[in-house]
Order: sequence, then structure tokens, then C-alpha cells
Amino acid sequence: MDPRVLSKTDHAAGLEKTDTVIDQGKRNVLGVEVSAVDYDAAVEKVMSAAREGRPLAVTALAVHGVMTGVQDKAHNARLNSFDLVTPDGQPVRWALNVLHKARLADRVYGPELTLRVLRASAEEGLPVYLYGSTQETLDRLVEKLNERFPGLKVAGMEASKFRMAEPGEPEQIATRIKESGARVVMVGLGCPRQEIFVYGMRQLVDAPMLAVGAAFDYHAGGLRNPPPWMQKYALEWLWRLGLEPKRLWRRYILLNPNYLARLGAQKVRLWRAAPPPPATEPLKTFAV
Repeated sequence: MDPRVLSKTDHAAGLEKTDTVIDQGKRNVLGVEVSAVDYDAAVEKVMSAAREGRPLAVTALAVHGVMTGVQDKAHNARLNSFDLVTPDGQPVRWALNVLHKARLADRVYGPELTLRVLRASAEEGLPVYLYGSTQETLDRLVEKLNERFPGLKVAGMEASKFRMAEPGEPEQIATRIKESGARVVMVGLGCPRQEIFVYGMRQLVDAPMLAVGAAFDYHAGGLRNPPPWMQKYALEWLWRLGLEPKRLWRRYILLNPNYLARLGAQKVRLWRAAPPPPATEPLKTFAV
């Protein structure tokens, strides 16, 4: 067996059953280091950090997220400092498979990863903290999560201020999270704000922090998920473009072809990412 593929064995009823958990570490996709993992490996990394009370910076990147790193060297360095960067979109999973032979059967989609971590947190009795979006969305989200996971402990929630942090404010937010007793922190601020927030807060919070994108809106009922067949064939972008054409047309019409062209160049070795600069960013510069 490939040593990069971990195994889990179940001896229930005297039968041996082995499932593979894929964790092949990080792989370069257009200069952004993406983790070649499946859902089980990603959830276990988060829960291990939660149990131990240690920081863990996590995000899930689709094409747009990867391209923010391609177009912004400072942000590229921030992304590459994350502990876990899952392939949120099918084109990112394809890149891992084509460029690095990762053999990933599925992506690790942010909203689904969110649910799996929340389920595990409820089962283990580990409280969670929700940061971002609006108060109205958070109220609806907590109501629906309580219905879905009756054992889930929401230690606290805090809506986004939609502005830049004031001096000392990151420390105040970290204190509220710490005093709540939360062991897992979900951050829903949208890309790239949420990654910048997690990057700025990671040294202040002794818990895994997950940048979960639109997961709050999806699970609160504010956004509709595309049909499964569209998700399978990487057409989720078309669904979202139809829902929000004015906001998203530049992202999908311009970035998607750019991504594919660069990916082809990386595949045939006509393009190589330059080393990113050191990621240095004062805490006061990020949005809350």
C-alpha cells in the first residue's frame, strides 16, 4: 500500500474491513499549496487539533480561491502558511489528480466539510464558535444546526462588522472566543477576507479555525445548493452565476479560462511558480 494512504481497520463481528483515508500532504497547484486529502483525513486533522487545543488554519479553495493566490503574491504566501487547504472545487481536485496523481475520488467541499466537522464536534461534545456573516443569518443557522445536530454546543456567535479592525480588536475577539470555551471556530467572511482573518488570528486562538466561505448562508437556507449532477461535473459555477450574475460574472467568465490555461502550462512544464515572499501582515490590517 502507498505509505501516503493511511488505513482504518474495523474488526466488528469478527470481520476485518479496511477503508482508506487519503492524506498525501500538500501539492503545488499554480503556486498554491493544496492538500491532497479526502473528507475523513480533513475532519480528523481538525478534530485532533480541537481535542488538543492547538491552532490549525484551514480553508477550502475552489478556482477563485486558488486564483487569488496566483494574482496576489502576498496572499499566496498567506495561503501557503495554512495547515490545511482542501480542494473545494472539482477543477482543483482534477488539478491534484492530473498534476500529482493524487487519485482523489471527490473534492472536499467547504459546506460539506463544515457539516462533517460540526457532526464530529457534536458527537465529541466540543463547543464551536461561529464568526462572520450577519446576525440574521447566524440566528437562522444556529436554529437549523440545533435541529440537525441536537448535541451540538454553540459556545458563541459573532456577526461580521464589515469594516477594518480597530487597534486591539483582534485580541478582543480572541478573548471572547477563548472565554466562550469554544474548541472549533468557523469563519464565514467570503474569499479572500476569511483567509486573511484566519491568518491574522491564528496565533491568538488555540483552536482550529476554518474559513468556510458561503457555508453559513447555505446551511441557514439563504442560498440554494446546485443539483448533485452540476456539482459532480464542475458546473456549480454556472449555477451560482445564474443566481448572482452581477456580482460573480467577472469571477467565473474571466478567472475560469485563466485557471485552465495556466494549469495546462503547468502540466506541460511551460510554467513554474516563483517562491512566494514571506507572509508578514500587521494584525490591524485585516477586516472583521
